[in-house]
This record gives sequence, structure tokens and C-alpha cells, in this order.
Amino acid sequence: MRIETSTAPGVPGAPNEDFAAVALPAGGHGGALVLLDGVTPPPDNGDCVHSVPWFTARLGGALLELSLSRPDLPLTGCLSAAIARTADAHRDTCDLSHPLTPQATVVAVRWGAQEVEHLVLSDSVLLVEGTDGAVTAVLDDRIDRLRDAGRRVGPLRNLPGGFFTAAADPAVAGKAVTGSAPLASVRGFAALSDGAARGVEVFGTDDWASAFALLRKAGPEALISRVRALESADPSGAAVPRGKPFDDAAAVLVEL
Repeated sequence: MRIETSTAPGVPGAPNEDFAAVALPAGGHGGALVLLDGVTPPPDNGDCVHSVPWFTARLGGALLELSLSRPDLPLTGCLSAAIARTADAHRDTCDLSHPLTPQATVVAVRWGAQEVEHLVLSDSVLLVEGTDGAVTAVLDDRIDRLRDAGRRVGPLRNLPGGFFTAAADPAVAGKAVTGSAPLASVRGFAALSDGAARGVEVFGTDDWASAFALLRKAGPEALISRVRALESADPSGAAVPRGKPFDDAAAVLVEL
């Protein structure tokens, strides 16, 4: 088995709001992967006293632990319990009802002796390579569909008809894109925050198959370096408009 991870802040020295981790259980088969992309808040974030990195570390750590310790729970149940646990950690100090309370996108994968399960919530990406070499992107495309329809996405966060992120409501786990595949049909998979997926989704220089090929050949650090080169060639975002000229990036590759 090959496992490689890489992450980098969008601005050197700035806090990195992405979280990535892989764990392999002792004495058992399989493992779990969790990748979160923290949502950068505007100045008014509901008076939460905690930072986005604090939130992603708490939520990501809880989800990773539950994914392994509770094999009886589907990944949606693990995410729901992790959100509840994280919310309880700052419920007494922060306004969790505020729409801009700390939150994150989620990719989770759990594999055992027979099956690979996955969960994707919001705009991070999971790439799955089959034993036939085909690469499939698992996407929660609600944000893209809203933008394509000319809708302003901000006011539609975690609302019916909008898009969903992991914040303080455990029920949002039920909105995630989920699925599974026989372990024997999967060669490997990769999780990318949207900052690491910019070569495909923002700049359009790559496709998912070529992104996965680069991960397999040179690893996640090479993929992130490629994205940084694309961003640096257009540092103001004039040629390719985007919300942030440079974005936090995290990538995880697992080859079974």
C-alpha cells in the first residue's frame, strides 16, 4: 500500500485551513481517509472565538476516529456524530446558530476487507481509480449548479435548495454524496481540496485522469506545485478570475 499526503497554505506563513489525515487500524484490515477544506469566514463569523484551523482539526480528528472505531456506523453517521462532538466543544462560548459559524467541506473514505465507502460534502473532490485504469470523480456539484444558474451562493449555504457544509448541524451529514464499491474493483483513490483541484476546475489545463496520473507518478506535492505555478502565472487573477488568487491546497493519494 502507498499513502502520500501534502498540504500548503495559499499564502506562505498564513494559517492553513485544510486538514488531511489517513489512519490504519491496528490488528485489522483497511483504513480511513479524511480531508477537510475549512471555509474562510468574512470578518463577522458569528462571534466564534475559535479559528477555522481549530474547527477543522477538531472535526477532522473526530471523523477519522469515528470512521475506524465505529465500523457499524455508515460514514454519514460518523460525520453526524463528529459534527455533534465538535459543536459541543464550543457550544458554550460561541454562537453556533450564526450562518457563518466555522465550517468545512468534507471528503471521507473508509475501506475494509471487502468494500470501499466514500462521502463527499461540498466542493472538495474524490478521485477513484478502478482496476481497469478508469478514473471517476465523485463530486457534490450543488455549488456549481447554483452558479451556472446565476444564483448567488453565499445566502444559500446550508439551506434547502442551496448547498451544504459541515458546521454545527449534525443533520447536514444526510446531504452528502455517498457510495461504495467492492474493494477488488478499486486500485486507488485521491482526495483533493478545491485549492488542489484548480488545475481542472479553475484553470482548465488538466482533467481528472491527468491529475490522477500526476499524483501516481510524482505524488501530491507535485500536484500542488503545479497548481502554484498556474496561480503564480496569473497572480492577480486577471486572466482567470477566481475568489482567491492563491488558495490553501491539500491532496491525499492512497494506492491499495
